[in-house]
Amino acid sequence: MTRNYSGDILIVDDMPNNLRFLSTTLTEQGYKVRSVTEGLMALTVAQAAKPDLILLDIMMPNIDGYEVCQRLKANEQTCDIPVIFLSALDEVLDKVKAFSVGGVDYITKPFQLEEVLARIQTHLSLRAAQKEISQLNSELEQRVRQRTAQLEQEIAERLQVQERLLHLALHDVLTGLPNRTWFMKRLEQLLQQVSQKAGYLFAVLFLDCDRFQAVNDSLGHLVGDQLLVSISKRIELCVRPGTILCRLGGDEFAILLPDIEKNSDAIKIANDILRELAAPFQIGEYQVFTNVSIGIAIGSDIYKQPEHILRDADTAMYRAKANGKACYQVFEQTMHSRALHNFQLESELRHALERNELVAYYQPIISLDTNQISSFEALVRWNHPGKNLIAPNKFIPIAEETALVMAIDLFVLRQACQQLRNWRDEGVANESLTVSVNLSVKHFISFDLLKQIDNVLQEVGIDGSSLILEITESDIMENAEFAGKIISQLRDRHIQLSIDDFGTGYSSLSYLHRIPINHLKIDRSFVMRIGKNGKNTEIIKAIIALAKSLGMLTIAEGVETQDQLDQIRELKCDFCQGYFFSKPVEAVAARDLLITGFPQF
Repeated sequence: MTRNYSGDILIVDDMPNNLRFLSTTLTEQGYKVRSVTEGLMALTVAQAAKPDLILLDIMMPNIDGYEVCQRLKANEQTCDIPVIFLSALDEVLDKVKAFSVGGVDYITKPFQLEEVLARIQTHLSLRAAQKEISQLNSELEQRVRQRTAQLEQEIAERLQVQERLLHLALHDVLTGLPNRTWFMKRLEQLLQQVSQKAGYLFAVLFLDCDRFQAVNDSLGHLVGDQLLVSISKRIELCVRPGTILCRLGGDEFAILLPDIEKNSDAIKIANDILRELAAPFQIGEYQVFTNVSIGIAIGSDIYKQPEHILRDADTAMYRAKANGKACYQVFEQTMHSRALHNFQLESELRHALERNELVAYYQPIISLDTNQISSFEALVRWNHPGKNLIAPNKFIPIAEETALVMAIDLFVLRQACQQLRNWRDEGVANESLTVSVNLSVKHFISFDLLKQIDNVLQEVGIDGSSLILEITESDIMENAEFAGKIISQLRDRHIQLSIDDFGTGYSSLSYLHRIPINHLKIDRSFVMRIGKNGKNTEIIKAIIALAKSLGMLTIAEGVETQDQLDQIRELKCDFCQGYFFSKPVEAVAARDLLITGFPQF
């Protein structure tokens, strides 16, 4: 007989002949066989060997087969071993009891060997199938656990990604501060709360870095980014717990004070920030000076939209810039009307450039050695079709907040150079006459300046020696390193540089030694009070002496009377300009001045 399945079988029978017969037969069939003659030993062997099948006799000494089977099924280690009862008892009740205590089959003695082998094979096959199913279930459970763990990991990773995306959506990447979106959501929530609390006050501070674009243009965006991070950290030192600081974008920050008792609470924080930012920033090898202009809007239940209070704080900030920068301004309702007016003026100014409504005026600069016109300062005017002639102080500050000022500078530069070329071609001006053009700091430190100047000089056909560029002292001071490089390249083109309004800002005389400057223009504020108590006279005398020691020439601005002229001449100033000689005039009138000249004075 060919066996179909091998397995480990335990035979339990108190009859040696039965044991011997079954053991021999099953061993010949390829089964591994163990045999014992009593129940207690069977329990011990079953627990130790864990056979695949037990053939169990019922009638045995000590404990019978029923008891053995019950104990096997009660033991966790042996409960799943199939038990086939072998017994001479053939009553139905005996069989029922056998199955009730956990047996899987019942073979009556005397048995047929073929029947025993067939039933053994069947139950071993079932046993194997159960083990395989159990193994498959175990593997399936393991896979389910692994897949569950994987899904949990994927869900956790997705949640982390969502959290990161949410954080990125609501925070500034550079500084780590909340961004405009987060700020506006928080402000909207606060306004909802305020509507239910009568008398509740809060404040929004709008901060804009002063001359930050100049740092970006001169030192590069990397230095600019590092400066923004340093600024944000210093501002954080000044705010109290519960205060919300965010970066709106670019060089703009905003602070939300959610609960204040009076306006002075917001003003105190503004002053703290201005003091903290007054010290220079060390960014790598560069020492950078900057501060912020701060607009303050006091919020209450009168505001319904978050955009409105941020708009008002922004408006107040621009007023702070107009007042000299590095200061704060509390919003007043009249500012909104002024802001609307300026917005309209800016829009009209853009059209003015397109429609050629701007015109260059010229004010003569007189040499006190020859009493002749040595140069003309070109000054822009706006010939507005509905408002007549608009002076530059009405629109240049607005233009300086945008790129319009650079376009205006370039327009005046081209007009002045072309006019000088025309006068020379007409024979009313010789090669010594120059034109002086003012440059905004944005234009002065732009990378396109030299290229633009080269193009204009080449188009018009005059040399660089015929051009003088004017820039204020404060602009030089705040960009001294970059300015030095630009000025050196201007000198290579024989273009002269004049420092406008000298003495009115904070001065560091060391830059005068390092930067090749040709002229110092003495501000009109000193000239108009010359001789009063002797103070301004001494200041002018000191400026002239300083200029001469450094090989520079001096120009006195704002000369309006004979007395002022006499004193300026006595102080050995080189040049002067002012209403005493002529107001700024159009090109035709300037041409007449070149022809007629001035009487002796």
